[in-house]
Amino acid sequence: MSKCEHDTPKYCDLPLVMPRKLAPDLDQNRESLVRYIEKKWVNHTVLHYYFMQNRNDLAAPAVQLQAVRDAFDEWKGLGLGLEFIEVAQAVDAEFRIGFAPGSSWSYVGRDCIDLVPNHEQQTMNFGWDLTTAYGHDTALHEIGHAMGFPHEHQNHKAGIVWNEEAVYAAFAGSPNFWERDKTYHNIIRKLSSQDATGSSWDRDSIMHYQFQAGLILQPPGYENRPLIPAPGLSEMDKQEARKFYPGNIQIQWPQLVPFLSHKLDMKPGEQLDFIIEPKISRTYNIQTFGTMDTVIVLFEDDDSEPIFLAGDDDSGSNYNSKITLRLINGRHYYLRLRLYSEGTSGEGGIMLW
Repeated sequence: MSKCEHDTPKYCDLPLVMPRKLAPDLDQNRESLVRYIEKKWVNHTVLHYYFMQNRNDLAAPAVQLQAVRDAFDEWKGLGLGLEFIEVAQAVDAEFRIGFAPGSSWSYVGRDCIDLVPNHEQQTMNFGWDLTTAYGHDTALHEIGHAMGFPHEHQNHKAGIVWNEEAVYAAFAGSPNFWERDKTYHNIIRKLSSQDATGSSWDRDSIMHYQFQAGLILQPPGYENRPLIPAPGLSEMDKQEARKFYPGNIQIQWPQLVPFLSHKLDMKPGEQLDFIIEPKISRTYNIQTFGTMDTVIVLFEDDDSEPIFLAGDDDSGSNYNSKITLRLINGRHYYLRLRLYSEGTSGEGGIMLW
């Protein structure tokens, strides 16, 4: 993790996940946009978290649970369009949280549902006390991962040149005891321009580890002194979160009407939300058209919160996003579409039929 009052802290240990395979002939710019966005949630998603208190090996005292709730509230307090709701059943949760001692980690963004569909499995763990200043930053950091944000010290724009053998030696010892591959995955490995945000290096990010003196050769100034990020969410953390998950602006969402196409006039990273109110109960198709890379997600409005029904992601492929599902007359649905890239034509559309 990123901030600590101790000299040798324990660190976040991300699960090893292989990158999603994309078309081998994919244009580099297109791949960059896909990698930048692919693990983020569509905005206005309601994300549910569950504490795995039913298992003795994953349970924690109430004060630790409250520390996690407070961290969710702090992220939400930025005015984000995401919602975080605690639920009483694991089957209802995208984030399933345990407190096994030893390490803290989280799956990143949509990996929580794409790679861990079994509701009996964890997607996040806290391995130490969260009631300290470092513990509070730990909770913010792991929730940041669950929202889709990677480690900032692996940003290719950081320009960090490691004293690699010193790094491996430091993390092989107490209190982390990491094997070399784990240290490489969490520290040495650079997120390329296809994987990272493309933003300038934020050395105070909540997603940044701290590093003791002697581990960094460049940039200048860190050869003989530690790199200790400031505590809490940095200004750039807040900007990035608001950029991907802007607050709920009261606008009139367009309505998708059967057999009437809607032209998409968007920039990469932007999102459009649509209303669907079927007049006839039947199976419908919702599909994008053109060479755009998109993800579409369909929700049903049950008067309390949107319920996820289906989604499809065509990014990095040669097909279009498509959902086929039975919709019911009198019910209200929301379709959320996020654009990765405009494709070669710079145009596209979406249709319900």
